[in-house]
Amino acid sequence: MIFKTENLILRPWEEGDAESLYHFAKNPKIGPIAGWPPHESVEDSLTIIKTVFAKKETYAITLDERAIGCVGLLIHPDGNHYWGDGSAELGYWIGEEYWGRGLVVEASREIIRHAFDELDIKQIYATYRIENSQSKRVLEKLGFRYYTELENTNYLGEQFKEIAMVLEK
Repeated sequence: MIFKTENLILRPWEEGDAESLYHFAKNPKIGPIAGWPPHESVEDSLTIIKTVFAKKETYAITLDERAIGCVGLLIHPDGNHYWGDGSAELGYWIGEEYWGRGLVVEASREIIRHAFDELDIKQIYATYRIENSQSKRVLEKLGFRYYTELENTNYLGEQFKEIAMVLEK
C-alpha cells in the first residue's frame, strides 16, 4: 500500500533505501530513545529493511522520493497480546534534519486514518520514554491521552520508564 499526504508519500521500504536509512539511523539521537541501537553500516540498515521493516503496516516516510523516517502499526494476528484485541501500537521516527516540521504528525495521521477506517482497529496505543518530550508532543497533537506508566528494558538491558498513551476510534 502507498499513502499520499500533503507533503509525504508513505510506502513500503525498499532495499534501495538502505543508504538513506543508514544516514539517519546511525545518529545516536534517533535509535536509543526509541529502544534500538544506532546502525553501524549500510549492511546493518539493509538487514533491518529485510526483517523489521518488511512487516505489514510498516512504511517509509518519504519526502522528495527519499526515505527520511518510518511509521507503522504493530498488529498481532491473534489480537494484540499486550494491548488487547482490536488494538494496534503506533511507532514512528524521523531523521533529525526533519524534526520540528510536523512531518511525523502528518504521517501518523494518515496511518491512524488507515487503521480506523480500513483495518477496523478500535484503539491505538503508543509509548514514549519519559525524557522524550518530542514524542510526547507528537502524540498530544494526534489526540492521544494518558493510559499508564510502564517499566521497560532496552537493548542494552537498561531499565527505563515510559508513558503509554491511547487513541480510541
